[in-house]
Amino acid sequence: MKNSIGTSVRYLDFHRVITYNTAMKKIEMMIISFTKSGSILNAELKRKFTENGMECTGFSVRRFAGGEDGIQALPEDVNVWIGAEWGKAAFLFIGASGIAVRYIAPWVKDKFTDSPVIVMDEKGSFVIPLLSGHVGGAVEIAKMVSVWTGAVPVITTATDVQEKFAIDVFAEKNGMQIEDRRLAKEISAEILEGGKVGFYSVLPVSGKVPAELSVCTSPGELERFPFGVAVTDRKEKILPHRGGILTLHTGAGMIVGLGCRRGTKREQLEAGLQAVLKENRILPEQIEGFASIDLKCDEAGILELADAWGVPFRTFSAEELKQIETVSSHSAFVEQTTGVDNVCERAAILHCRDGELIQPKICSEGSTFALVRKKRNLSF
Repeated sequence: MKNSIGTSVRYLDFHRVITYNTAMKKIEMMIISFTKSGSILNAELKRKFTENGMECTGFSVRRFAGGEDGIQALPEDVNVWIGAEWGKAAFLFIGASGIAVRYIAPWVKDKFTDSPVIVMDEKGSFVIPLLSGHVGGAVEIAKMVSVWTGAVPVITTATDVQEKFAIDVFAEKNGMQIEDRRLAKEISAEILEGGKVGFYSVLPVSGKVPAELSVCTSPGELERFPFGVAVTDRKEKILPHRGGILTLHTGAGMIVGLGCRRGTKREQLEAGLQAVLKENRILPEQIEGFASIDLKCDEAGILELADAWGVPFRTFSAEELKQIETVSSHSAFVEQTTGVDNVCERAAILHCRDGELIQPKICSEGSTFALVRKKRNLSF
């Protein structure tokens, strides 16, 4: 088997297990080498990562840096440099695993915050995900490198070795956060021991259902299993359970339609919105957009709120809002003032035409709000 970039892996078809989700493209790769042959491989991998849409920088000792391949010289204090980038970048060491361990040792904390760390020998024979294999994506990176180089990926993660469903991989792939890490570990242990875990989702999930999961059509069915996993867009526990239900939240996807009187302060708008979100068990970070009528395009309170929350604000004309034919309530006063009888609900629905209205127009702290959830499909 050759070890040049671009050869295929003959002993196993790893193409089928690489997910390479969009989140992976956002992480910066730092490739570190120490020898001449290692730096040649460094430059080839740097090119390959870049071609595949990932930001990547190669580093080597000074004598092998500065050439046309763009490899940079390692900083004087490598430990401090790694600490400054820890949790923000992925590190691929081309060299002895002991060197990598000594450099990263001061910064290792837990798999949910650690950087992914991968080690590869300078001949490109083996590639090893050393740290943050699932959550950080080190296993995924190692498999990509194996496909490009023909290197043997040395995978030691239990769920990978036994080819079992990994809850952290599923959550990361679908942009969800695991809040109860202890329970996630217990569920993984249950799966590794051959147990069945109940699975319920408010959203459709595509792909082949893992053998370790039993799909439930209602939250109540989760009670039949020692442990359960529930995918929900709301911050809530589905129901009490003797073992535990791990709740995964679907992250962003909420559109807020809003209306207010001219001059309404940001603080009043914020208080009203917070109350509506709390009632619907929605987290502020789940909001993807604010929407209203174009008469509010310069409304200071809304603009300040959107800026403070980091949420885009979109407006529509009255004629555009009238495209939404059905709303939950009508106001003659609002229609006389704006030209349309229900601003917040129409704006939210128009902003997300294929979404689901989960909170019709509601008045809170003197302003009106409506919530629309984007339709999302998850995948195993």
